[in-house]
Amino acid sequence: MMKALNFRHLWYFRQVAREGNLTRAARLLAVSQSALSTQIQILEESLGHPLFERIGRRLVLTEAGKVALDHADAIFDMGEDLLTTLRVGSGRRQVLRVGALATLSRNFQIDFLRPCLGRANLEVVLSSGSLVELTGQLRRLELDVVLCNAAPGAGHADDLVAHRLARQPIGLFGAASLQSHGQTPQNALRTHGVILPTGASIIRVEFDALCARLGIVPSVVAEVDDMAMLRLMAREGIGLAPLPAIVVRDELEAGTLREVVRLPGIEEAFYALTFNRQFQSPVAEELIVAAAKWSL
Repeated sequence: MMKALNFRHLWYFRQVAREGNLTRAARLLAVSQSALSTQIQILEESLGHPLFERIGRRLVLTEAGKVALDHADAIFDMGEDLLTTLRVGSGRRQVLRVGALATLSRNFQIDFLRPCLGRANLEVVLSSGSLVELTGQLRRLELDVVLCNAAPGAGHADDLVAHRLARQPIGLFGAASLQSHGQTPQNALRTHGVILPTGASIIRVEFDALCARLGIVPSVVAEVDDMAMLRLMAREGIGLAPLPAIVVRDELEAGTLREVVRLPGIEEAFYALTFNRQFQSPVAEELIVAAAKWSL
């Protein structure tokens, strides 16, 4: 019968794997180098495989070592997740870790987070990146939820849950000073230049398809990959920008931008992604439920 796994040995192994050096790991763990070496040997004997090979002064994981490290990371990450979950309501400080697509509307992000902002004993950690980066962090339990404007495509959605929170139509927005009243999409696109998101954007793909259907080749005056810059350039009056209203909500209220015309058949969807894990963040679940009730 196989011996029960000793998690202290597994913890020691994980530290050595991270450091790639027995001496540094021993110093961090506050144990002697010889004791640490013995613990690793016991773990190798228990698993029936060598976990390291020495290359110069560095310890490098064997194939079995890489498998063991993947499992060790999952085990200890799950332990941290369990502790965080079971401490809810105990008066201890909670941490909500949110990832947001770098190009996602800041107004959408703040609306999603607003119900928990300023809550006692809660720290919100917000980071941005690409969808690939963020979903990788979500799977490694480094994030509780990811905000984005597209569900992961086929082959990238394993163990992820896409909660669609809202959909919002896209319109052409321009500076209030532009003479652009009562226009159809065709007239607006023939009369004014456009400021467009780059080709990787869902809005850009759908906008290009609409122009093709209308038989129009728009005059592109600028292309940017950041929604904040898109609305700032629209405020300069150099052209019209295809956007959802939530992106320019502040400008609409201030009167610096106005919707010239609604673009037919183009919408932007907003999603919250979670990982199919045993212990979900209760704060993230609460925010998703609240946001799903929006009527944008």
